[in-house]
Amino acid sequence: MRRHLNTIYVTSDNAWLRKDGANLVVEVDAAERGRAPLHMIDGVVSFGHNGASPALLAACADAGIALSFLTPNGKFQARVEGPRSGNVLLRRTQYRWADDPARAVAIVRGIVAAKAANQRTVLRRALRDHGGAMEEMRRAAIVAAERRLTDVARRTLRAPDVATLRGIEGEAAQVYFGVFDCLVRAGDGAFAFHGRSRRPPLDRINALLSFLYAMLGHDCRSALESVGLDPQVGFLHADRPGRASLALDLIEEFRPVLADRLALSLVNRRQIVASDFTIEEGGAASLTDAARKAVLVAWQERKRDELRHPFLGETVTLGLVPHLQALLLSRHLRGDLDGYPPFVWK
Repeated sequence: MRRHLNTIYVTSDNAWLRKDGANLVVEVDAAERGRAPLHMIDGVVSFGHNGASPALLAACADAGIALSFLTPNGKFQARVEGPRSGNVLLRRTQYRWADDPARAVAIVRGIVAAKAANQRTVLRRALRDHGGAMEEMRRAAIVAAERRLTDVARRTLRAPDVATLRGIEGEAAQVYFGVFDCLVRAGDGAFAFHGRSRRPPLDRINALLSFLYAMLGHDCRSALESVGLDPQVGFLHADRPGRASLALDLIEEFRPVLADRLALSLVNRRQIVASDFTIEEGGAASLTDAARKAVLVAWQERKRDELRHPFLGETVTLGLVPHLQALLLSRHLRGDLDGYPPFVWK
């Protein structure tokens, strides 16, 4: 079983990353702020305009450690990685299957059904934990959405093609985010949510979700590359220059579990408050530096939570699940599994 390694997040804008022996060292204003053994790291995510030494870049490439560079708000800028792992036969199979509608639709059915089921679980847990204290209208709206998501998950099994499944996935998102505001218990208007918005996020909840989705995207892309799959060629998301379509496919199963649930916990427990965001004149919202660090700490803690994998039957950390799903997908493409077993959270 693969070990759950650490991801290093660097948030200081003037940080410099370098190699010292077998360690990654983070310096700020020429003073060492932290170090970590390279063999305990599976990724580095750097926010802002930080730099890294050529020696560190080479060491990370040799060790299979990807360095991702993002803006302070979490928008992807660049990624540095070594030679792609895996074998060419697996990737060629991936490309053939992506171009074969009959093979692609079976994989996409699992992804969309799992996403709808996991969104439904978020709603069910909210009803279980806080339904008694909710206003009747909110509770009724969540119950209705939960039932519609159940219907959506069932309809994926009868969908004849990927285009239909994309429409079903969009419907599920509309239903789910249509009641997402009912799950926010912050009690003030600062965290009102009126629908998903991106590039830029137009409210605090959307800013928090977008930031967490960026973190999840890094983990899913790394997971796919670690098993030899090409993150650019997906089944649900269409090919587009610069888009990691397969990573976006994999993300869909985990958005409700890892990102949405954590965002709600941070807001509802008041670990993140309105003053942790900046609102620009045009309405774009973003996390402050201090809030970004707090979210990253919570993100790492969330990834350490354990659960029983529904297909493998083993107890694993949440942070390891994207790698396991990437591995199961690669085994399906190789012919070792009759189908791709998506991750369904219970």
